Amino acid sequence: MKKYIAELIGTFSLVFFGCGSAVFAGSQVGLLGISFAFGLVIVGMAYAIGPISGCHINPAVTIGALTAGRINVPDAIGYIVSQLAGAVIGSAALVAIANGNPALAGNFGQNVVNSNYTLLSGILFETIATFIFVFVILGATHKNADSKFAGLAIGFTLVLIHIVGIPITKVSVNPARSFGPALFACGDALAQLWIFIVFPILGGVLAGALFKYKALTQD
Repeated sequence: MKKYIAELIGTFSLVFFGCGSAVFAGSQVGLLGISFAFGLVIVGMAYAIGPISGCHINPAVTIGALTAGRINVPDAIGYIVSQLAGAVIGSAALVAIANGNPALAGNFGQNVVNSNYTLLSGILFETIATFIFVFVILGATHKNADSKFAGLAIGFTLVLIHIVGIPITKVSVNPARSFGPALFACGDALAQLWIFIVFPILGGVLAGALFKYKALTQD
């Protein structure tokens, strides 16, 4: 149960502080601030819960790890359930605070494809970005890697992904991160939720397959 509790707390923190940076402080910190908020949460959680659960806090990462053979099916299911629960609780806390300010009504950090882009643009970005993100995670945590710096590598990769992707989809690369806010925002966020579930998972599976078949690793 420790692993599942760790995943719940980690995903709660990612949604609450990552999405919260956009909701409460977006106009002050801008794109870079939001990008670093998401990345810094990952860095903090990597060192806090990494030794317990591996700090997946993302179903796409868990499924990528499952594909790579680094986690078993029962644990993967437990991780994903915990991640979704953490995202919903984190979103509920964020919404409870945001509802205290009428100016924030309906803005819960939800993912939608920007109207300046097509759905295909959003699909391509989420697939490619998640592939790179999970690829970095699996590489940085490989048995031959220096795992002391894994949290930094993973966190800064997420910062980079957000710098590029916020104008396109507000960046998911994480089905749980999208699921929680969409439940409360409804509308387009709920209608497009399938994009932020299917394609991050696809990216995670592709990255996991590279490691499963040892296409880029030295054992």
